[in-house]
Amino acid sequence: MWRIWRLYDPLRAMVVQGVFLFGLAAMIHLILLSTNKFNWLDGPKKATAAAAQNAPMPAATPAAKS
Repeated sequence: MWRIWRLYDPLRAMVVQGVFLFGLAAMIHLILLSTNKFNWLDGPKKATAAAAQNAPMPAATPAAKS
């Protein structure tokens, strides 16, 4: 293991790792904020008209006899 640290500067390696992990965490949080279920700032969004348009058909009523 000590031979690896002779190739790389430990301080530079830790700084690069910290920047990478911060970028990864920011990306994950932004992805979660863009979803409806996990958006903790705005809360879940209301159902749109398209969701009501996809509702199942009501049950059929029997025809009245005349």
